Amino acid sequence: MSITRRGFFGAAAGLSALALAGKSALEIQPPQSEPDRGAPAAGTRWALVIDPRKCLDAGDCTKCLDACHKAHNVPAIAEPAHEVKWIWKASFEHAFPSLQTDYPPDDLRDKPVMVLCNHCDNPPCVRVCPTQATWRRDDGIVMMDWHRCIGCRYCVAACPYGSRSFNWQDPRPSLVQTNPNFPTRSKGVVEKCTLCEERLAKGEPPACVEACPAKALVFGNLNDPASEVRSLLRARFTIRRRPELGTRPAIYYIV
Repeated sequence: MSITRRGFFGAAAGLSALALAGKSALEIQPPQSEPDRGAPAAGTRWALVIDPRKCLDAGDCTKCLDACHKAHNVPAIAEPAHEVKWIWKASFEHAFPSLQTDYPPDDLRDKPVMVLCNHCDNPPCVRVCPTQATWRRDDGIVMMDWHRCIGCRYCVAACPYGSRSFNWQDPRPSLVQTNPNFPTRSKGVVEKCTLCEERLAKGEPPACVEACPAKALVFGNLNDPASEVRSLLRARFTIRRRPELGTRPAIYYIV
């Protein structure tokens, strides 16, 4: 009997599921060691501050979404069940279901806010991956290796933010335009925002930040007291998505 490489790892993942039964994603212990993937700048912790009101003032603008999806060859799949997205808009109530108030700001109630991978300090998606296809860099970026992904979707189930998409079909035919400088993916793998690590390596900001005409997204080093993100966090009240889970997201929202 012959078996493919993906089939072998899929079977191994199934055995892992038995071992993990009865434990939640947040209870699973991380592996003893992780592969060395990249060399982020020492002392850097990348973060993003989003001002939903500036975004709303721009109307139905989707330039940040378009720039991200174009740069990373994200397919345009109309069927919601098979949709692939790296950055998108969700209602304020859906993005912050555990906000401890019955009276959210009137100007944000039922309004769309930008959401994406939170690049958590304590990412449950990393801990459940049986092949270490996803890992957290020292600068906080939660990365993906699509060649190592076996499509078990443990990370999809573990992510409390819905930030991961699974390719139920070959995404390449659904690409309106292909960026030759970024790899395309295949059927059967998970993908998500990588905070434009390929642009950061060249000293460029994430595509969504660069494309936003309203300057509603501010990106920078959280460990630098003089950075713009730190200045905003000192001056404005911000919240993060589902902080009670202890994932410690690096995406902040000004309210």
